[in-house]
Amino acid sequence: MKKKKTNRRYFLKTLAGASLSGFGFPFVLPSSALGLSGNISPANRITLGCIGTGNQGFQDMKGFLQLDDVQIVAVCDVNKGSYGYKTPAQFRGREPARTLVNERYAEKIRSGIYRGCDAYADFRDVIARRDIDAVLIVTPDHWHAIPVIMAAQAGKDIYCEKPLALTIAEGQKMVEVVRKYGRVFQTGTHHRSADQHLRHCCELIRNGRIGQVKRIMTVLGPHPLRKKNGPWTPMPIPAGFDYDRWLGPAPWAPYHKNRCFYTFRFIKDYAGGEPTNTGAHSFDIIQWALDMEHSGPVEFEDLGSSFADGDFLYTAVSKVHFRARYANGTELLCLPGGNYIPDLVGRFEGSDGWIEAGWYQLKTFPETLKTSVILPDEIHLYKSTNHYQNFIDCVKTRRDPIAPVEIGHRSTSIAHCANIAMSLKQKLRWDPDLELFEANEAANRMLGRPMRPPWHL
Repeated sequence: MKKKKTNRRYFLKTLAGASLSGFGFPFVLPSSALGLSGNISPANRITLGCIGTGNQGFQDMKGFLQLDDVQIVAVCDVNKGSYGYKTPAQFRGREPARTLVNERYAEKIRSGIYRGCDAYADFRDVIARRDIDAVLIVTPDHWHAIPVIMAAQAGKDIYCEKPLALTIAEGQKMVEVVRKYGRVFQTGTHHRSADQHLRHCCELIRNGRIGQVKRIMTVLGPHPLRKKNGPWTPMPIPAGFDYDRWLGPAPWAPYHKNRCFYTFRFIKDYAGGEPTNTGAHSFDIIQWALDMEHSGPVEFEDLGSSFADGDFLYTAVSKVHFRARYANGTELLCLPGGNYIPDLVGRFEGSDGWIEAGWYQLKTFPETLKTSVILPDEIHLYKSTNHYQNFIDCVKTRRDPIAPVEIGHRSTSIAHCANIAMSLKQKLRWDPDLELFEANEAANRMLGRPMRPPWHL
């Protein structure tokens, strides 16, 4: 660490005033030039490259733009810029992202002009830059593992959106490489930081306020496009969109606008449907509450899930319904959507009471449980109030953030195991230590997927 800091200071000193993009702007602007806090020197500011600037990528990028000790110097996306993301009004891509970054920094400069952010179509160009300390990876799920592994090998720290990986095998490799190269890694399960009542819920459960947890119920609604699913026909690839690069390691398929952007989440080749979408958040909190963040259930059983029939575009599970069981007998029941508490993260039923945790509130029995104080000598969980700042702070201190790579892998593994059980319509025994299904070769073959050449882990 001492050598790294010394090299960085020397690099900044020798490049002071050098142009990064040919516009005459310095590599890292001094705090005074950006109107930032005067006690943050360029040597203490983290340079960030943003890979993936679509719907969530834009949101995360805005979060990092709010931090005085971060400077975004590069953005990357296979789409130059277009509408058609999660909402019709969203104009996203690498050029809109670069414009936003330059405008935000220009607001803090006396001249009102800033052009210090570069834009790339290939993520490898961002990773290859020696002046970048960390990367933000907000690509479709099938494009998480390769950039994460390459970034770790290149010495970058990583913030990667949930779900951690497309498959359990990819997640295992990401954990291995991140730890091998000693990188700081934050999984984008931001509810750990954003919703303090969920941390309080987990502390209440960890400290035995509801006794032994018998059952947890959560809800995952059917994906929002199920009623629009059906036969489809190929469409022309729009100008400015590198579709082959977007597919990357996924199987080749003709272009359709709904194959990409937000709706990729409901196609098996790129994602896992609602279990890896909103489920990744719920399972993360459930694991946290049960102190099972480095393990998981030992059994998964389909309870009547359904998938689309025929040559339809949206192939991920459309009705989610499964049961999982932990080694101590605690049951996790995932119910299909409907009118039953649509924002439910988990209803934790214990021998001495229950807690119903939603995204916005807690309900408890007894009611006084909600305001129960966690005493100094009791279990206190990792506290973070800003997921982005927590990551940057840990880049500086080299400690683990609130959602490190192993935790992201384990919470995502619940979704993957459930998807496999629902696909096979079976009850499966899972060994969380070996990360293998017991005596079921068909299920174990689904733990990984082949990649389209030339891409590989």
